[in-house]
Amino acid sequence: MGKASRAPTALLDPASHRCILAAALVLLFFPAAGSSQNLLLVPFFGVKFGGNTNIVDPASPLEPAGATKPTFGVSAALLGDGLLGVEVDYEHTAHFFERGTGRLIAQSNVTTLTGNVIFAVPVQITQESLRPYVVAGVGLLHAHIQTQANVFNTNSNLLGLDVGGGVIGLVSPRAGARFELRHFKNLSKDDNAVTFGSTRLSYWRLTAGLVLRY
Repeated sequence: MGKASRAPTALLDPASHRCILAAALVLLFFPAAGSSQNLLLVPFFGVKFGGNTNIVDPASPLEPAGATKPTFGVSAALLGDGLLGVEVDYEHTAHFFERGTGRLIAQSNVTTLTGNVIFAVPVQITQESLRPYVVAGVGLLHAHIQTQANVFNTNSNLLGLDVGGGVIGLVSPRAGARFELRHFKNLSKDDNAVTFGSTRLSYWRLTAGLVLRY
């Protein structure tokens, strides 16, 4: 089991920094797939489910991340009429590791910030119907557990991978909807996290979002 950490862990290791920098460069310089790119802001709400982790939750040591919990966030994407687009996605899930109403956990959450590439079916094919797409990227996966006694605290910044897909459509020139399923998992580890073995954290996210086009 790793050592308890009462203070935030150090920043990501150099390899993780390089991966996140690469993701940022993709978002800045990825070539446009169509003649024009639309800025899409997508506030979303949904649930996280199917979580799996070895980060210790003293209130539920066997399945600390298995419960379904509400989650919310916002995405900002540049997506034109063609095949390719880019996206920044932020999500926050409160009470991520907590099951039931146990008093051992003061608070817990998981927050993600990822840079992604979108592969969408071109508008030339979908016309006015829903537009299917897949998305993948890397970024920050932050896991936090604070116990009442401050004994099994974890505050980890991990390199994370997200992969998923969904459909997006507009009901007017400026507004529409997005429905999506996405999977998150860590790629790096944190030796200071309170875990059984090497750090492991993954989960699914199912969301519906309001699309605002600018």
